[in-house]
This record gives sequence, structure tokens and C-alpha cells, in this order.
Amino acid sequence: MSKALRLYNTLSGKKEILVPQVEGKISFYVCGVTVYDYCHLGHARAYVAFDCIRRYLDYSGLDVTFIQNFTDIDDKIIKRAAEKEMLFSDLTKLFIKAFHSDMDALNIKRASKYPHATKYIGEMIKLIKGLLDNGSAYQTRHGDVCFSIDACKDYGSLSKKVLEDLVAGQRVDVDKSKKNPLDFVLWKRSKPGEPSWKSPWGEGRPGWHIECSAMVLKELGECIDIHAGGADLIFPHHENERAQSECFTGKTLANYWVHNGFVTIKNTKMSKSLDNFFTIRDILAEYSGEVVRFFLMKMHYRSQLNFSKEGLDEAAVALNRLHTTLCNSTIDAPTEDVLPQFDALTESFHASMRDDFNYTEALGFLFELNKLVNVSKSGAGRLRELGELLGLFFDINNHVDISPEAQALIDARVQAKADKDFDKADSLRAQLETDFALILKDTPEGVQVSKRL
Repeated sequence: MSKALRLYNTLSGKKEILVPQVEGKISFYVCGVTVYDYCHLGHARAYVAFDCIRRYLDYSGLDVTFIQNFTDIDDKIIKRAAEKEMLFSDLTKLFIKAFHSDMDALNIKRASKYPHATKYIGEMIKLIKGLLDNGSAYQTRHGDVCFSIDACKDYGSLSKKVLEDLVAGQRVDVDKSKKNPLDFVLWKRSKPGEPSWKSPWGEGRPGWHIECSAMVLKELGECIDIHAGGADLIFPHHENERAQSECFTGKTLANYWVHNGFVTIKNTKMSKSLDNFFTIRDILAEYSGEVVRFFLMKMHYRSQLNFSKEGLDEAAVALNRLHTTLCNSTIDAPTEDVLPQFDALTESFHASMRDDFNYTEALGFLFELNKLVNVSKSGAGRLRELGELLGLFFDINNHVDISPEAQALIDARVQAKADKDFDKADSLRAQLETDFALILKDTPEGVQVSKRL
């Protein structure tokens, strides 16, 4: 069986063997958040996914340089700071601190570095100058500097967009000073009262797309191994970033483009613009960070993940099964008679991870191991090792202690179900969850009781 790592490349539209540019090293850039508000569950889904990928790259013996930026200047930040009567820099500091708190709660490893866009203005100006000099950019009559997409011969190849359709879809009031309606701003002239920086084109600030190009170039070089982000960034952000970077350097920006699927609510993408989102801290007020992380791993990272409180409850019950096994087991190593079964499941776990980092499938083998640990009364160390490789088991609770009062309610619910008094049974279930933080799950083997983690 091949030990090669394979991952899906958005650019090629297929899985490819991961071949680092420099043997033994991986340069990995992830587009970070715009820090004007608290992170929502969609952000958590992306960063848990890329954390799992990074952890497995580390496990595979690769030296990973993991960079994740903060966009700390843009229209939303300026607007929110004005609403709160704050300096934009104070606003961004507040939400950067909140970001780290949320990510720590989900056991997401810190990046090698978190570059802030405002610290790279000089690099952005240098990049824009180069694009102007080689004819890939131009200055409009309004004083903005725009990138000309016609300079990029394969523009649209990452997102698989048809340019004629995009142009046709542009609004009628598109900026007439642009050579092409799809040309995008690299540097925008500032309005009175807005934050600004000096440049050869007057006081202004960078466009969104140029930020990541400058930070990638400065921190990782002209060509990197992996560039990642949410699927919503494929167009226009990553398409534009790729175009301007490659027109500046003449080199491929990234060898592998990796994107995660959305978190949805009733099959609609969760986003702040649609006002249908839950912040991470909203969810952490009810569930532990480990339960949230586990829930976010229930679907392959490229698939959509539908959010529901029921899904979180199910995640809590499932995770508690693993915790209970680890808390009950005293023998770390598998006994000789079951060692081949442990080894086979372990290899299946790793085969799943090597195949586009399929941690969801790997979790299934983790539960098979869990059964084997319980049957053989051995091998808990193997279960713990593989779970920790996925960033789990950082918040293990001991056995669920059920008080006499809670047990009486559980017994009463069992009787209510037997009497087909389902309203009463539902009421008792709700009382057990509210008053005792106990989650009940009905199974063919009977009711399973777990503690809300």
C-alpha cells in the first residue's frame, strides 16, 4: 500500500501526490479572518480542517511552516470602528485576542506566524510598483491602481469561471474607468477621515487581494507548497491573488490549492452577511471545545457540513464513548492475541489520512479501535495516540456520575416511553439535560447516558 500523501488540488480538480518543493519541508499558507467581529462556526470549520492537515503533515515527518494572516484593515473594519467610536487598531486588537481564545478552545495549534496586513504596506507598494512597471496594472482617473486581468493569460483557471459570463453578470453601474469590468483594485485612494498610508499614488490603503500576495511573498517566497482557505475564497480572492502574484514573479504561486466546504444551516451557507451564523463563543457557552471540534470533523473537509444542535448532542454522546473507554482502561499496549487487529485498524486509519486527509473516515476506524479496546481490555494507548493525532482527547472527563435524583428521572422516562406518553418522556429528557447536563440517546441496546462536555 502506498505511503504517499495525496490531496485534492482545486486547480487541477483531482487528487495529487504531495511532493514538497524542498525535501522534508512544507510551506503552508492559510487565509485568515478579517478582524472586525467574533469568529463564527464557519471559520472554526476551516481552521479545524487545516489544523488536522497540518498535524498529519507534522506526524509524517515534514517540517511545516504554517502562516495564517490577519486582515486588519478594510471597509468593514473602518465601518465597525466608526460605529463603536473606536480606533480601527483598537478594534482589531480586540478581535485578534478573541480569535486566539476561540482557536485555543478548539485545540487548534498556533501558526508559525500571524502576519498583520498593516505591517506589510511597504511590501504591497513594492509589489504594486512592479505590476505597474511590467504593464499588469494601471492607474485610473480616480487615482486608484487596478490590476488588469488581461495580463493573466489563464485568469479563471483556478475557479473554473467563464470570463464572458462574469462580465455579462456585472452591474450596469460598473466603474467606467476600468479597462475591463473584472479588473480589481490594488491600491485605493482614501476618503477623508479614513486610515491611510503614503504611496506613490497618493494617500490610500491596499485592496484586499494584494495583502495576501505580499505576505506570502515576504514570509514564504515566490512559490509555496500549499495555499488554503474556504471555498468562498476561490473566487474572487484566490483567483485574483494568484493572477497578481504570478504576473509579478513569473512563477507559480502555489503548487496545491486546498479549500474546505461550507457550514450550512438548512442547506444555506452560514455567513455574517446572511445573519444566519453562530459565533464560536455562542456554541462554547453550551458545549466543550472538544465536542465542537469533534462535530466539525463529522464530514470530510471538502464536503458541506449542516449545523444543528442535535448534531452537537450526538457528537457529545459519541465522544463520551471514547472518553469512557480511555478513563476505564488501564492497559496501554495491545495484548499479543489482538495485536494484529490493532495494527490492521491503525493502518486503515493512516490510509484514510493519507488519502486527502480523510479524518472523517479515520474517525470511523477510531471507533472500531474503541470496540477492540473494550473487548480485549487492552490497547488504550493506541486509541489515545490516534485520537490525539486528530487533536482530540484534550478535555477528557471521567465517568458520568448519575445522582439518585437524576436516575429517578431516567427511570421515569423509561416508564413514560413504555406507556407511550411521549410528551412526558420528552419533558423528562429536557429536564435531565437542563438540570443535570445529561444527554440521553435511545439505542437498540437501551438508553445511553452521557455528560454534556
